[in-house]
Amino acid sequence: MYIIVGLGNPGRDYAGTRHNIGFDVITRLSDDYNIPLDFKKHKALCGRGYIEGQKVLLAQPQTFMNLSGESVRELMDYYKVSNEEIIIVYDDISLDVGQLRVRPKGSAGGHNGIKSIIQHMGTQEFPRVRVGVGDKPKGWDLADYVLGRFPAEEEPKVRDALVRASQACKRIILDGVEEAMNQFNRKISQDE
Repeated sequence: MYIIVGLGNPGRDYAGTRHNIGFDVITRLSDDYNIPLDFKKHKALCGRGYIEGQKVLLAQPQTFMNLSGESVRELMDYYKVSNEEIIIVYDDISLDVGQLRVRPKGSAGGHNGIKSIIQHMGTQEFPRVRVGVGDKPKGWDLADYVLGRFPAEEEPKVRDALVRASQACKRIILDGVEEAMNQFNRKISQDE
């Protein structure tokens, strides 16, 4: 069984913000594989279902970003999955809008949600799908930037990234992280 966790902040105020793109990927997976997010448990909004015959649990932690690890730890303990069977999806300001980066492990890189997960899991070794939200403009406060929404001209790139992030999660589950990296880590040109 795989658990796919998308990071974000709960509540209407945060919906559609850069920081919530992990939630948006979970919603995309929910739509793509007809997995309703229909129960709350382990400090997360969850849905159980299948991706290409593989049993999965989708989760959107409801703890707020900086405490995401609490929910992830509870999910791991309850479902008795290894850290290789948890896929974390989250925003990354070091990647261009819409670019994906799949990795089998890594540091938090300044992301407080990942910092919390590493702290609660006790390891940096878990698959992750980073979704680019673009770097903050000069002079902007980082919190204001990541809690802001995408401008209209970036919406097509964001929608495309959600589709590809959903596909990347499927590829990790079916063929492993290496295969997903080969397929999804290429740099997308600005024209695409």
